[in-house]
Amino acid sequence: MAIFHLDQVYMFDAYGPETRSLVQSETETIITGPHDSFVESASTNLSLIRRRIKSSHLKVIRCSVGEISKTDVYILYIKGIANLEYVEELQKRIQRIEIDAINEGSMLSQFIEDNPNSVFPQFLTTERPDAAESKLEGGKIITIIDNSPTAISAPASFFEFFSSPDDYYQRWALGTAVRLLRYSALLITIIFTAMYVSITTYHYEMIPEALLRTLAESRTRVPFPPVYEALLMETMIELLREAGARLPTKIGQTIGIVGGIVIGQAAVQAGLTSNILIIAVASSAIASFVIPSYMMSASIRLVRFGLIILAGIWGNMGLSMGVALLIIHLSGLTSLGSSYLSPVAPMKGGDWKDVFIRAPFALLKTRPFQTRTPNPVRQKMRK
Repeated sequence: MAIFHLDQVYMFDAYGPETRSLVQSETETIITGPHDSFVESASTNLSLIRRRIKSSHLKVIRCSVGEISKTDVYILYIKGIANLEYVEELQKRIQRIEIDAINEGSMLSQFIEDNPNSVFPQFLTTERPDAAESKLEGGKIITIIDNSPTAISAPASFFEFFSSPDDYYQRWALGTAVRLLRYSALLITIIFTAMYVSITTYHYEMIPEALLRTLAESRTRVPFPPVYEALLMETMIELLREAGARLPTKIGQTIGIVGGIVIGQAAVQAGLTSNILIIAVASSAIASFVIPSYMMSASIRLVRFGLIILAGIWGNMGLSMGVALLIIHLSGLTSLGSSYLSPVAPMKGGDWKDVFIRAPFALLKTRPFQTRTPNPVRQKMRK
């Protein structure tokens, strides 16, 4: 815009693109706490963080990605708290990206991951400004991409994907109970269906006699081996999940509920599956929804198919081999060069008070070892 006054011309940038209003996140809903979320405007997202962190130590590095799109990417960290080695490494990786356009934060994370061939996300993504603020104050680095409502937190730990802002807005005892429930859901969604396949195929001696009679009756009309039966029902569950996600909200909910009930009952009556398997598959699907991160939930659902196949081939030994390979794979992953299983590997017992449990705030006075800077600064954590 230009303003002409006498013989002078004053020019300034008054460009302000249209953006949607701040609304509650649809993918990271909480019960208590702030309900605003990031939008597609990077300037708005930066203002949401600066409104929460009013410190001159909050630093922003601007980069540009995309030969055609020239998308602005902002790297945020708190000076004196964040490890500058991670900041420099992240900046180098972003500057090395060669692509025409970057459209979303999750797309950017795939270019800068340590192991892009892994099914597990190595960077935590969030749409919540309060979650980004907490990560910054804990020594993490936040990356904001223009035209994307998703912020990236780095380095990430596997256990971060099972934490929710709700854990800190509730009483510590309730937050601990809910977090332990999520880890229980992780075990259920990974091994429950695979355990059914293993036991019903090779290990009937593990089933109590009263339950064995019921299980035998439910499988008398099923013509398929348990592994085919489980894969069929798991595939149907994924189809229903995908259909519910793509359809409008009200129709999607109807498809998920009615479709699951109708298909489950029809499959049992037609003799295509047993009613006990329906319970196992439904329990695994429900447990996967308990995981706060959609990216991690999707990865675990994919791993579940592999464990079902191994259990169908080698029984409990195949299931044990699959779980062992999964742990080995996770142990070998890194995020910006930091261990993906921190603080379990390497073992840092002092950090467990905010991993498997949510200890009272009086005990959360030090930042995690994973992001602890070698600079001689106070390692106090402000919640």
